[in-house]
Amino acid sequence: MIALQIRRAAPVDAAGIVSVLEVVSAERIHTAIDRVWTVEQERRYLESLSPREAFHIAVDGTQDIVGFQTLDLWSPLLTSMAHVAQVGTYLLPEWRGRGVGRQLWNATQSFAREADYRKLAIQVRGSNTAAQAFYRRLGFRECGRMARQVMIDGIEDDEVLMEFLF
Repeated sequence: MIALQIRRAAPVDAAGIVSVLEVVSAERIHTAIDRVWTVEQERRYLESLSPREAFHIAVDGTQDIVGFQTLDLWSPLLTSMAHVAQVGTYLLPEWRGRGVGRQLWNATQSFAREADYRKLAIQVRGSNTAAQAFYRRLGFRECGRMARQVMIDGIEDDEVLMEFLF
């Protein structure tokens, strides 16, 4: 694994986060996000996170953000699902396959345990088999599929549901 600084994101990190998301979403294959939020929208999102939500960033030696992982409440309104969070991982292409996702996962998983989550869920594009394999290696298992859930540039794709049980 490459030594990076993994830390919680702060509102001041919004521009770097948006820069990563611009690259990943421009690839049109790794995420269902087809339009990136503005820096101000991202800043407001970071400020809105509850104490049970986390946004970890991976920072390289030049202090550039090279990837991030989010952990959000599955349903902020339903206390019956307060034990479930959803996860998302985004890495710059040149940093994939180098252990960055695992380092982010270590921080996110630790936070999730301390926050008393019992289950984590993620939706992964059906065509993104590399991400599905990554999450399987972390201990996630496929638990469902939503056919033709995503349409980007006129191309339909499924979303694979995966879950991790503590």
